[in-house]
Amino acid sequence: MPEGENQPLGERVTNRSQPPRSAAFKEFIGSQWAPRSEQLPARAEVAEAAARRRAAISAKFPGERLVIPAGPLKVRSNDVDYRFRPHSAFAHLTGLGVDHEPDAVLVMEPLAEPAADGSGHEATLYFRPLAGRDTDQFYSDPRYGEFWVGPQPTLEEIHAEYGIATADLSELEVAVTKNAGNRALGGVQVRLVREVDLNVDALVDTSRYNTGVDLEQADTQDAALTEALSELRLIKDEVEVANLRRAIAATVTGFENIIRALPAAKAHRRGERVVETAFFSAARTEGNDVGYETIAACGNNATVLHWIRNDGTVRDGELMLVDAGVEDDTLYTADITRTFPVDGTYTPVQKRIYDAVLTASEAAFAAAKPGNRFRDVHAAAMRSLAESLDSWGLLPVSVEEAVSDEGGQHRRWMPHGTSHHLGLDVHDCAQAKRELYIDGIIEEGMVFTIEPGLYFKEDDLAVPEEYRGIGVRLEDDVLITADGAQNLTAALPRTTEEIEAWMAELAG
Repeated sequence: MPEGENQPLGERVTNRSQPPRSAAFKEFIGSQWAPRSEQLPARAEVAEAAARRRAAISAKFPGERLVIPAGPLKVRSNDVDYRFRPHSAFAHLTGLGVDHEPDAVLVMEPLAEPAADGSGHEATLYFRPLAGRDTDQFYSDPRYGEFWVGPQPTLEEIHAEYGIATADLSELEVAVTKNAGNRALGGVQVRLVREVDLNVDALVDTSRYNTGVDLEQADTQDAALTEALSELRLIKDEVEVANLRRAIAATVTGFENIIRALPAAKAHRRGERVVETAFFSAARTEGNDVGYETIAACGNNATVLHWIRNDGTVRDGELMLVDAGVEDDTLYTADITRTFPVDGTYTPVQKRIYDAVLTASEAAFAAAKPGNRFRDVHAAAMRSLAESLDSWGLLPVSVEEAVSDEGGQHRRWMPHGTSHHLGLDVHDCAQAKRELYIDGIIEEGMVFTIEPGLYFKEDDLAVPEEYRGIGVRLEDDVLITADGAQNLTAALPRTTEEIEAWMAELAG
């Protein structure tokens, strides 16, 4: 039988790297390395806030073991892994936000008596420790080896920086399954954030099966944990707001890059990608990455709500809609949209449509204040847009009928929502209950978008020809204060006059 024919499939991916196997090589590569620094990092600013978040979720699930995975790496093109991003619930509860915790799992173990900080749980981060330079993994493992991916923090360093107890990932199985079982029979109930790490899902499910736990009921209980973790982010703390401000500042830089890149975009057959790339340079130099796929849409492409192909041309006389956000190193993201004329000047029809969207935005801003409901923001914007469409003779019914539950005709040209919460996810808190989200009361500390738009497709026979092929969206990120909505994205101009002046200044 030829050599290697029985080699397991999982091992074959390393064949291309041809790792040396001689004893002489192993002895030599494990020697003559400078000692690692023994100085531990300072406590991270986020550590105290993350501890408060864990205490808040602890209070909701007393006596239960909570399991929150970071998630695994994902292979790209049968070669390297995609840049790792942990699950948002894990990042929120730990403060960890970069790429050094794949496969990690946060376990919150219930305590018999509350801890000194009032929490009813002890949190432990189960983490893959740094492999020694005298191990094969150091040089031969392209996924975790330091030679391939760089140094990783030690358990001691994570503990010092984030204030969380740490343990070797090899101890996870015992930590998750010990005494687990039916609570009525004296077992510890385990709640899991599911569909983050399939290996952890399998570990918990096997334990439940072996201990007679009702699996359907357990799924419901898991869902309640995911829901609670999402709702925990509805109100941002001071650290989160600072993270968002940094993400927004970097996003402003990205938009400035776009305006300066317009001459190159107009000269290229894929000008939209020139625009996208100009923004991406700011995302990677000023932040961690883009917070979501950039929409760079010119002309009729701007009427496609999630246009991310970005392969169209950029032409004078048309509008360019860019919906983009930089993700900060802490993983908090901005989400901003501006629609501007490629040649620097709005036509009368473009200005008319833009001003209607701006008026709707102002109406939404006025409704975004403590005590109102979240859905009131959308309703205010929709009424404003319906009034503009009616004044242009486009509505087939009255404004009142259009905005009624039985109507909705104006939504032909504005089919999406006006607002969504913003934070670690671009659509943050998405698993929150309806009564706390859409029907929820607006409170101080909430951060969400305000993004009305109008989209007239080039083949829309319900509008005059001069409107067709024009899409406009205006999106800002707001922080709710006692006085109402504070526009965190005010550094980017919003009116047509301001945008024209801004473009002229950046063009030199």
